[in-house]
Amino acid sequence: MGLDIRLPIGIIFTIYGAILIIYGALADPAIFVNSLGVNIDIWWGAAMLVFGLFMGILAFRASHRGAS
Repeated sequence: MGLDIRLPIGIIFTIYGAILIIYGALADPAIFVNSLGVNIDIWWGAAMLVFGLFMGILAFRASHRGAS
């Protein structure tokens, strides 16, 4: 029984990424004037979501390789 830190990291990043995407989608576009009209929240939320899912997949694969 080993400690695999990838699963909690994946869960945290996936949750925070989803929250950031939702916030970016619901935010007023006027607040993105300083970032040249780019919705930074959606882009970073997507990056965090992809990273979190990637870490979750790696943890899932590692747990199934150790079980066989």
